[in-house]
Amino acid sequence: MFALVDKSDNSITRMLNGNRGITIDDNQYPRAIFSLWSEAERNAINIYAVTIDTSKRKDEKWYTNTNITYSFDGTNATGSYGDATAKAHADTLYTQEDEDNGLGTKDDVKVEGLKTILIKTIKAQAEGILNKTDWYITRKAEKNTAIPSAITTHRDAVRSKQDSMCTAITNASDTPALETLYTYTEQEDGSVTRPLGELPILG
Repeated sequence: MFALVDKSDNSITRMLNGNRGITIDDNQYPRAIFSLWSEAERNAINIYAVTIDTSKRKDEKWYTNTNITYSFDGTNATGSYGDATAKAHADTLYTQEDEDNGLGTKDDVKVEGLKTILIKTIKAQAEGILNKTDWYITRKAEKNTAIPSAITTHRDAVRSKQDSMCTAITNASDTPALETLYTYTEQEDGSVTRPLGELPILG
């Protein structure tokens, strides 16, 4: 990405993506200037490559990032993010005003927060794992064939881990705490784990 600047006040007059030519002061320049010209040659006609500063950009699973703001300091063109806003970790409920306006019933969920979304995901994943061994339960009911102890142990472990994961999510104090639960780090033994852990898979 490039910026056409006005050095009289260090303002950016136009953002350029470099896929077409440009006319500056009645001079027509081909698209090739963005790929074949040196940076110095482009700078001479007030076109600068834009450097994006991502230091304030955060994971969009947990945060809402701002739009990029572009600026020119007389030497460099930069695109920067502002401070990211954490997504709501708790549900947003309908208020009495919402109910009075016919928008919903007071105290019902208006917008699901991250905790609700994440817990639903964990439960869906656990259900998917259990579904793979449901046939043992069906066979037991229809044919009275014993369920292997390894299967029973596994299914109990899935349910237990689901409960502990959901409790950890519920107890997280804010969005950064939720993000920490899901952040993988390398351990001394070389394994990569996250505080939330994983649902057991039948090996």
